[in-house]
Amino acid sequence: MKIVKGDKVVVIAGKDKGKEGIVQAVYPKKNKVVVEGVNVHKRHKKPTQQSPEGSVVEMYVPIDASNVAIVDPKTKKASRVGYSVDKDGKKIRISKASGSKLN
Repeated sequence: MKIVKGDKVVVIAGKDKGKEGIVQAVYPKKNKVVVEGVNVHKRHKKPTQQSPEGSVVEMYVPIDASNVAIVDPKTKKASRVGYSVDKDGKKIRISKASGSKLN
């Protein structure tokens, strides 16, 4: 999976298309990511002794990794991710659109 925690991504498909956010969690086996501010669901919690009135909690639900794209640091648009080897022999991620290094 080419998306990692902390990346700035834009949603390219689904009900939240066009929204941007930071990746909070990555689930490579399921090919899903959790993005801040995207795919927010409300969960109703039953009353308990600790909170007798109950509550409604907003939670971020994972979306498929194929529905998000990395935001290019130079152009600020969606881009694909590629790999390159730097002069030290380390493998680094680059943006396909501009060729700039991704952190």
